[in-house]
Amino acid sequence: MSGTFRGEAHNKVDAKGRVSIPALFRRVLEAGDPDWREGLNPTIIIVAGGKGRKQLECFTAQAIAEVDDKIRKMPRGSKQRIALQRLYHAEAMTTSVDETGRLVLSPKYREKIGLSKEAYFIGNGDTFEIWDPDAYEAEMYSGLTADDDFDPDADPSIYLDGDEGE
Repeated sequence: MSGTFRGEAHNKVDAKGRVSIPALFRRVLEAGDPDWREGLNPTIIIVAGGKGRKQLECFTAQAIAEVDDKIRKMPRGSKQRIALQRLYHAEAMTTSVDETGRLVLSPKYREKIGLSKEAYFIGNGDTFEIWDPDAYEAEMYSGLTADDDFDPDADPSIYLDGDEGE
């Protein structure tokens, strides 16, 4: 991975669906686009798919290539591959950041996530999300319920103590 999306930002959305991408996010998009050069606009892949998704998930060219590689390794015709192809290919769009650092979100994408006057950007490491601020507030911790492996009331840093992901 060529960079990490960190932090959060609230940015206004104009009537045409234009919204500024946080400057630090733009640097990660540039670093994650193998075709980007000074003076060019970085590519961004926006995934809107999934019935239950209330956010847009945004990828660098490099990050989506990693997802594509994983999908290609799955058996053709498998339900998992078909579902992933629909999510990351059919229900996604490739675009670029404009010269002013803005992104144009189509009416379809704005409507899907209920976006009107303000967008909330959330860094997620190798991706970032765009939310309607009120929807994010309502959903922020909704899926983080207690089970044998997770305590929602604990400081999340306790889960960094091992090498579970290796």
